[in-house]
Amino acid sequence: MRFHHGSDYRSHYLPLAARRCYRLAFATTLSLALCYGLDIGIPFVAPVFAVLVASAPAPPPDGPAALGLVLFMAAALTIGILIGPLLQQAPFTALLIIAAGTYFSHRLAISGGKPLPGTLLALGFTVIPAADVASSALASALVEALVLGLAIAIFSLWMVYPFFPEDTAPARPEKSDTVSDDHWLCLRATLVVLPAFAFTLTNPTTNLPFLVKSILLGREASDLQLRHAGRELVGSTLAGGLLAITVWWCLGFAVELWFFSAWILLVSLFVAAGCYQVFRNRFSPGFWSNALMNMLILLGAAVQDSAAGKDVYQAFMVRMSLFLLVAVYALVTMQLLEWWRRRRRQARNCRRSQ
Repeated sequence: MRFHHGSDYRSHYLPLAARRCYRLAFATTLSLALCYGLDIGIPFVAPVFAVLVASAPAPPPDGPAALGLVLFMAAALTIGILIGPLLQQAPFTALLIIAAGTYFSHRLAISGGKPLPGTLLALGFTVIPAADVASSALASALVEALVLGLAIAIFSLWMVYPFFPEDTAPARPEKSDTVSDDHWLCLRATLVVLPAFAFTLTNPTTNLPFLVKSILLGREASDLQLRHAGRELVGSTLAGGLLAITVWWCLGFAVELWFFSAWILLVSLFVAAGCYQVFRNRFSPGFWSNALMNMLILLGAAVQDSAAGKDVYQAFMVRMSLFLLVAVYALVTMQLLEWWRRRRRQARNCRRSQ
């Protein structure tokens, strides 16, 4: 399937920001409706992937590229299946491999300019081995759900994109001038993820959403300047929790898939409007997209808790507390690492001046 930058009537009547808002919101909602309607395992995965692929200001991958992306994810997750038994038999060696793989995944995202493959690789090196500790059947089911979720997210974007295309000649994103800092940013992101991975091993079945959150947080932290980190990391987590509570409360009026999808569409439109500055605000696009992904993860876990007969509100409070904890940890880690880095630079400059 190949997409062209057309100049049909929609491009004339809808501004570019509006088209991007509708594209992100409808792709996210369609992927959610498909996963819950078809009763696919871990249904919140596909909407999260839809946010990742639809928020890029570019056409969706065509057929060969999409197939390559899905196969890449299957291969990345298979690595996790292989690391799982090693984690139980030789934990130190396995942890070194996981640390190196997590660093490389951030390197792929930051230096290679491929954030989605980098995120997929990070999932393979962390989430799957952690699930395998609990059960090999859980790890296999998770691999199937993640691969299918990515395929559904891309399919949803294919369905939505012709109605809300990009402009004929979209502006190219400017290259970052912080290439020399790539190693440092990758290390910082890795140090955000690894403690969350270690904590997930204490109860993999319950804490897997927490680990997914830490991966997204590490990805976000690599793009942040220190002075905005608190607002972005903690603020987006709180915003996602608030949105999840609002949607869950609204679902009490009608527990139906169409009603659920309608609320997700409305909230996604609001978040996308903030992301693309349809209404002026001080927050970055990363803040809004991470708030939306946090909401989807928390809501998906709440739906699963409800189906399993668990206390949804207690589980939500525990999960939200863990999300805030890892956000605060990421913020403190960034502060300490930057302080240590400044001290090293000052010491080096003093030695040179003597």
